[in-house]
Amino acid sequence: MATTPEVELIFEPGCADCARREAALPAPLPPLGDDFDWLVRDYDGFRLFMLEQLAARFSERQRWAPADLEVVMVEALAVALDQLSDMLDRVFAEAFLATARQPASVRRLLGMIGYDAVQEAGFTGLDDPAVRREKSAELEALWRREPRLMEQARRAGPRAIHRQERMVTVADYAERLRDHPLVERASATSTWTGSWSTLTVAALLQHNILLDDVLSAAAVGGAAAFVRLQADVEAFHRSKGLVLPSWALAPTPRTLLWPYLERYRMVGQPVELVDAVLAGIQLSISIRVAPNYFQSEVRRAVLEALGTGVGGFFEPGRLDFGQDLYASDIIQTLAALPGVETVCLNRFQRVGAHQRDQLDAGRIELRGLEVAVLENRPARPARGYLRLTLQGGQRG
Repeated sequence: MATTPEVELIFEPGCADCARREAALPAPLPPLGDDFDWLVRDYDGFRLFMLEQLAARFSERQRWAPADLEVVMVEALAVALDQLSDMLDRVFAEAFLATARQPASVRRLLGMIGYDAVQEAGFTGLDDPAVRREKSAELEALWRREPRLMEQARRAGPRAIHRQERMVTVADYAERLRDHPLVERASATSTWTGSWSTLTVAALLQHNILLDDVLSAAAVGGAAAFVRLQADVEAFHRSKGLVLPSWALAPTPRTLLWPYLERYRMVGQPVELVDAVLAGIQLSISIRVAPNYFQSEVRRAVLEALGTGVGGFFEPGRLDFGQDLYASDIIQTLAALPGVETVCLNRFQRVGAHQRDQLDAGRIELRGLEVAVLENRPARPARGYLRLTLQGGQRG
């Protein structure tokens, strides 16, 4: 489409040896300006734009066939631009948490906002860089197999950075303390002492442990449960930048919770950490067993339903501070068990000789920091006990 310009040799007048070369160049093309549509991102758009440019620059040409070399070059270039545009879009998308698709990008972006996805996934030993790299690769592989887990982390990260962890209001003290693995329920109240306000924070702990009890396998229900609790507490303290507990020194819950309160409480705000008031409940129940059920089966089911294990009626944390206890709830729980024909509640009161039976009222009132408990352990009668009588059914 371009022609070689003709060169002419011109001699200066009066000098036979003086000459210069001049090339007859075509007239320059008029500037078209920046009329490129910067929103063009695909093959069809690039191809159409380049063909329009050719037609505008070489208006003397009336026909452009698909087999023309210029058209072939335009289409090949449009394919390359389409691929580069797609690559650009993919790279651009990986720079933002909402659009990133690669697990490595999502993990890196979450780390930039202070959310450690590897640690939140429960991996330990991350202080070692080699271990962290290994666990990061494992997490990314897991996310590729289970994309829903990556989506959960993608949503949890922004929520975590916008979450207020500083304990400012009275409610903040209870909410933040409940985040600790040891705590099942927490309540906070403010009391005016005449010169300043003192915050009293009550904690109901796992397995109804008291704040000054030594944490041990016996206190938390066995060696396996104690190992899990240790791992949970260490992971929580590590995520909050707290000193890891020394289990060899037999710490108490108070020694573990107090540094957490100190870290996030308001400066100059006195805080008192106290135990929940465990109100032991005394129950006497008679049950008629269905003829085709063994009494031992029904007894085991009743003890589990009213027990402190997972899903039990008196599971620590299920009942809140000051929550009244109703006889109808207990009867309803037992009546739903297989093999139970009838339920008769014979005694319904707090533990203690001076306490009155509340069977007629059908409700045991609890106030303030009181929480109803029934551990049914002979060694701790003050924390509630159950007398169960079974009739009917089959022996065994």
